[in-house]
Amino acid sequence: MSEPLLSVRDLGVVYETGRGPVTAVDGVELTVAEGEFAAVVGESGCGKSTLLFALAGLLNPPARITTGTVHFRGTDLVTLTERELNALRWRDYSVVLQSAMNALNPVATLAMQFRDAMAAHGTYTKDEIHGRSVEVLRLVGIDPVHLRSYPHQLSGGMRQRSMIAMALLLTPDLVIMDEPTSALDVVAQRSLMVQIKELQQLLGFAVLFVTHDMSLVSHFSDQLLVMYAGQIVEQGPTRTVFDHPSHPYSRGLLEAFPSVRGPRVPLRGIPGSPPDLAQPPPGCRFHPRCPLAYEPCDTVQPQLYAAGAARSRCLLHAPVDVAAPEVTS
Repeated sequence: MSEPLLSVRDLGVVYETGRGPVTAVDGVELTVAEGEFAAVVGESGCGKSTLLFALAGLLNPPARITTGTVHFRGTDLVTLTERELNALRWRDYSVVLQSAMNALNPVATLAMQFRDAMAAHGTYTKDEIHGRSVEVLRLVGIDPVHLRSYPHQLSGGMRQRSMIAMALLLTPDLVIMDEPTSALDVVAQRSLMVQIKELQQLLGFAVLFVTHDMSLVSHFSDQLLVMYAGQIVEQGPTRTVFDHPSHPYSRGLLEAFPSVRGPRVPLRGIPGSPPDLAQPPPGCRFHPRCPLAYEPCDTVQPQLYAAGAARSRCLLHAPVDVAAPEVTS
């Protein structure tokens, strides 16, 4: 088998605060293959965006990577200088940030911003820049006439798609997206997700998509990673996680939004609140909110255990010698 496009091992990120260090990302491991659509989901504050910034080399103090490696095409991004990272960004991997529609320069036309992005990563003629700008705008369904438009002259959805077009200017192998649909209504969200998936299949780039909405990626991602309190608590094929969630937290997230099929059932929330990452609870971090918690959960820190086609950070799936009870089907 070939090496994965992106391979993350034991990644840890800490924020230095007046109360002491806060571990926002704790021992995260993930891989993204060529052309794969991977999604990271979880509640607000679980560390999703911090994970994304760490992978993209965009962390700023007081945040810092304390452990682990981030190998992209065999190169550890953690060890690179800012200048070396700048050479890779946009060309080899690109980032679409949360509220990307507000990230455009308000006093520059799309043409000027596309030109600046290409000029920073190579030597191109005016015709080459214009031709590529027209091409990527058409890819995301925007009339190239809007190259002369300023951001305020575009709708929110058009600005969001313009940012995705800019991320594709230099045909990167990986596009990292941090909740790019969060500022859009549900119809625009669906339309944008369909377009992202179609572009991914057309151009062959891989996607790492970060969101708090599990339903948003249910039909678009290949691999799903569920994050809680800085840790990956479940990881596996998307359909497996949706059809047979193996972690109580994943089950709680799925029960928190309605289904358009089947009988109407009352929605269930997850009781309690996420833990304080400055002082996470001992044992399993989800045990104070878990309906299936039992005695060892408050003392034994679970690892990611095999749970069918997925992996789950739950003692219910631990080997017998790790204090797991007998699980009946």
